[in-house]
Amino acid sequence: MTSSAQGGELAPAGLDLFSARRPSANTALWLWLALGVIGLVALPWYALQDGNGLLAIPRVFGGDDAASGIVQAAVHGRPWLWLGLVGLALCALAAMRTPGRAQGALLVAGGLLGAGGLGLSGFLIGAKGWSSAALTGLFGELSRNQFGMGWGGFVVLASLVVLMAFGIARRGYFKGDLFVAAAVVASGTLMAVFILFPVLKALSSALLTEDGQFAAGALWERVASERNFGLSCLVGGVRCGVAWNTLFLGLLTATTTTLLGTLMALMSERSGKRYGRALNVLAMLPIITPPFVVGLGLILLFGRAGIVNQLLESVFGLAPSRWFYGWFGVWVAQTFAFTPIAFMIMRGVVQGVAPSLEEAAQTLRASPQRTFMTVTLPLLTPGLANAFLVGFIESMADFGNPIVVGGQFSVLSTEIFFAIVGAQYDQGRAASLAWILTLFALAVFALQRAVLGKQNYTTVSGKGDGGMAMALPPRVRLVVNSVALPWIAFTLLVYLFAFAGGFVQTWGRDYTLTLNHFNTAFALEWGQFGMVWAGTAWNSFFTTIKLAAISAPLTAGLGLLIAYLLARTEFKGQGLFEFSALLAFAIPGTVLGVSYILAFNVPPFELTGTGLIIVLCFLFRNLPVGVRAGTAAFKQLDRSLDEASIMLRASSIQTLRYVVLPLLKPALVAALVYSFVRAITTVSAVIFLVTAENELATTYIIGRVGNGDYGVALAYCTVLIVLMSAATALIQLLVGERKLGRRKAATAPALTSTQGMT
Repeated sequence: MTSSAQGGELAPAGLDLFSARRPSANTALWLWLALGVIGLVALPWYALQDGNGLLAIPRVFGGDDAASGIVQAAVHGRPWLWLGLVGLALCALAAMRTPGRAQGALLVAGGLLGAGGLGLSGFLIGAKGWSSAALTGLFGELSRNQFGMGWGGFVVLASLVVLMAFGIARRGYFKGDLFVAAAVVASGTLMAVFILFPVLKALSSALLTEDGQFAAGALWERVASERNFGLSCLVGGVRCGVAWNTLFLGLLTATTTTLLGTLMALMSERSGKRYGRALNVLAMLPIITPPFVVGLGLILLFGRAGIVNQLLESVFGLAPSRWFYGWFGVWVAQTFAFTPIAFMIMRGVVQGVAPSLEEAAQTLRASPQRTFMTVTLPLLTPGLANAFLVGFIESMADFGNPIVVGGQFSVLSTEIFFAIVGAQYDQGRAASLAWILTLFALAVFALQRAVLGKQNYTTVSGKGDGGMAMALPPRVRLVVNSVALPWIAFTLLVYLFAFAGGFVQTWGRDYTLTLNHFNTAFALEWGQFGMVWAGTAWNSFFTTIKLAAISAPLTAGLGLLIAYLLARTEFKGQGLFEFSALLAFAIPGTVLGVSYILAFNVPPFELTGTGLIIVLCFLFRNLPVGVRAGTAAFKQLDRSLDEASIMLRASSIQTLRYVVLPLLKPALVAALVYSFVRAITTVSAVIFLVTAENELATTYIIGRVGNGDYGVALAYCTVLIVLMSAATALIQLLVGERKLGRRKAATAPALTSTQGMT
């Protein structure tokens, strides 16, 4: 019941806040039906080699290269495409009925028949006819084949999936909400197609022999080989198996990064404000720099021509050697690269510890030392587990540092790379290595969930907390400062060397200041027809910016939508839905990249070699970023806001648009910028997907490092650092900081302990 603002009279029925915007019951059905008909009649069904599918619309009634689905079925001998028309016809019959269970049954039938039939035919019929010899023997040779899906196929399948979701809602599921049903089914379908399907297909390659025959023992033979799990290094051999190398390195890196990140977080939040700003800058470095910049900086320090080797030669007469290359160098490089990430996780958790709990312990006469050990430290448990998980997965997925400073020390990510792009081209071995890498990551992920269980570590609630955070006990402060301060200084030194390497002629021989490396990469010249982008890096630079700019809003939008579904709705299978959304975080980028190259090089999704496959990889690799940003934001919004909107007869989509989204602007902008930055600096997930036409900045730099051209590589890294710093400064300006009512000047944003993992 609502009352007018003046006089308290009751408002007439139906005249509420959103009544003017309420559509008729079947309007959404007709809109999606119209979209499906357009896709079937007016858009090219198959993808064109030049990628300009929309430019071929005038030719949809012509030859079979650009013909629409209806023309392909009627004229060009592909009758299986009639399934799309039949599915849309059933949905049209449903749209003519009044809403109810009968209408829902027709919609589900039409959607399943159309989308399921078209999808199945896409997998069964490829560029050479039937996709398997068994089908050819059973049905005979096909007179026609088909290629990868184009705009027409995508639009028709999308409309059929949404109409099927509407039918599920009409049957009484999702509380009858069309928007929620469509969002869940569409998001689930996207995650199934672009996360579960490629990963499962890539992993299944380990079960195939070299001639493509299924053999259950092939996986065991490949996984349990001496190259993977050999222990000869323990009995005088040269090296251990690559799986043990990766596991050892991951555990070591996760331990050191978690320890150092925690010490830095305590120093930032509990040792006064003098270190806070410097540590915040340091925390942003791994985000705005390519992952192998630290490795390059360490080479300038400890490499064969590095400063340390030169000093040892001049002072002690020791000949320069490659002592730094190997597991030790990779471990040091990864610790430098990933400690700031652990610091960001732990900083939020330390901020979230309620001062009232520490004050209560001290009121009961506990000493500061005992309070820290029995109250503060246990409350950091979720953050410690999250930081360890992130460090472990980042170490296993890291490709740049092992390839730069690994030397003869092999890890799974580099072995997968060489199995695919090397002379051997062994898909089976790459898939078996991907199995090991994935199982390691999922095992640690499951262990973390088991350790934390369902315990509640929440310390920030809706109640006010005006307490003052306890200062570090003297002994703890001594340990923190004696470890963290030297490490911070050393980190800045490494980044300084990496920055300076692009401004000298030849590191180790000629330290003359020069801009030649920048000129090589980013030269501009004036030609007969105007300015010429003459530098060798411009192509990769513009391609990277373009693809990252396309993927960022898609990542933020889909991530926040999934976060809304998880935080504000309840439906069957919600646990599996959440697991699928976060699966991309647990799967190392190398595995996802291999999965894409193996899954999307044949119909119905022929994406290999296009910019679209890189955009999709960016999108689903960074999807957990948007999901977690949205989840953290939704936890701060009281459900009463949504309930008040619904009581005013608003639909879910109206509530999301007019009530929720305006309150999510900081999370939306943060997800946008973070996704954009991560897309620019990623390397492990896209190293397999780039081509000469779609070269990225990170792969260009890797190529220069491989050729020994460190100056140009570091110059390019400097440009990327400046670009990403500008983007980061912009987001800080737009978003600002959240304030809590505690007795502390300029309090930094507070997070609950369950929000530690970014």
